[in-house]
Amino acid sequence: MTTAVREAPHHRNLTCYTDFNCRLPDCVQRYLDWDRNRRARQADGTWHNLVDAAPVRQHLLALEAAGVLPNRIAKATGIPLQTIRDFTNPRTRSRRYRTSPDTAAKILAVTELDATPLYVDPTGTHRRIKALVAAGWPLIHIDRRLGYKRERLRKILAERVVLGSTEQLIATTYEQLAHLKPERHGVPKRYAQQARDRAKANRWPTPKYWAQYADAIDDPHFQPMYRVTRGELLAADARELLSYGVPIEQAAERLGVTKAHLYQELTRHPQPEQELAA
Repeated sequence: MTTAVREAPHHRNLTCYTDFNCRLPDCVQRYLDWDRNRRARQADGTWHNLVDAAPVRQHLLALEAAGVLPNRIAKATGIPLQTIRDFTNPRTRSRRYRTSPDTAAKILAVTELDATPLYVDPTGTHRRIKALVAAGWPLIHIDRRLGYKRERLRKILAERVVLGSTEQLIATTYEQLAHLKPERHGVPKRYAQQARDRAKANRWPTPKYWAQYADAIDDPHFQPMYRVTRGELLAADARELLSYGVPIEQAAERLGVTKAHLYQELTRHPQPEQELAA
């Protein structure tokens, strides 16, 4: 029920199984395949057969110079974003110097064209724009930084797909601005606060929130549990039970609350319009 807070950010690698206790059939099979391969390689002595990561690092730096950011490379290869970043980490102690042949092959196979398709899902782009607003950057100031005409970002927020080049441009700008204080970079204090208030009213997660889920910001299946109250979670869990035909008395018992309290939370937190339309 309220364990939805621990929902895996994605279902592309082993972390959903090992860290989030995910037991979806595909994820279980992915883990079993990996474990079978691990045992076989341990038996023939090749499990720790790592290779020099220098060629991988140079390839990543070349892609970055061409405008391809780590998030897009992670998408193209299915390798966790933090792993991609570790190869070029500016701190030498944290840098990855050796890697598996499989990881090296996947990254070295990525070209600029592979990593930047013409059109992409807008989820990550929308989330980065909203996170900058949550950090105090008004849309008009982000427009200027991007070289866009006024209101361009407002239109992008309404688009169902975005250009791959647009995604990369906004991702680059996000990396530049996410940790800066807007008031020290040309944004009047009252406008920065207005931006934060707008984001707060819409529950747009901050860059600090997304830093905890580096692989999730581009994942349309990940639902950020940002500023969600216990009452809202309770109402959502109750609706899920009720949708399966569980009587409200039993739903309340399973959730550990009284029937009256459950009614109260369902009234306080009506079903979101997007769920009704789904």
